[in-house]
Amino acid sequence: MNNKPNDLLLLAGKILTVLMQAFMAIGAAALAIALPIVIFMQDKIDAEIAAEFGNTVGELPMMALAGVIVLALAAVALIFVFFGKLRAIIATVGDGDPFEPANADRLNLMAWLLLAVQAIAIPIGGLALLLAKWVEPMENADVTIDAGFDLTGILLVIILFILARVFKHGAEMREDLEGTV
Repeated sequence: MNNKPNDLLLLAGKILTVLMQAFMAIGAAALAIALPIVIFMQDKIDAEIAAEFGNTVGELPMMALAGVIVLALAAVALIFVFFGKLRAIIATVGDGDPFEPANADRLNLMAWLLLAVQAIAIPIGGLALLLAKWVEPMENADVTIDAGFDLTGILLVIILFILARVFKHGAEMREDLEGTV
């Protein structure tokens, strides 16, 4: 391990990326378990809802709920891969060689992954609105959906694309320098 002052920062980065991947794996498992339960138990779920709220609420919009689960599962999988790529970049920084071509590719892929997550959020928001309309007639129902445009996420995507170019250029410059020595 390096004796640089940022070793604690690298260690924190490694720990956080591993934790985030663990959380994403747990979330993916929960969503993967929930999907067949929701689909195959629809009649029982509808019966429970009718028993609780009577005829004021119709049948659960199963396709909307299943769609949210499937899209959320895709987003969680993309984020899992994102943190794996970030962990690999952190490892190269710890090794003292961050300007390798693979890191440029990793950063580029990370940007595409986050862009895909941003795109997935749009239909999730639409489906969530359908579910919120279904919930409205229920007593004490308080549903809040934050489906707005995420400027921070888009900014991060742009920054990652730019950093990918910087790392690619840095790797090319290093190769040129090594070729002249």
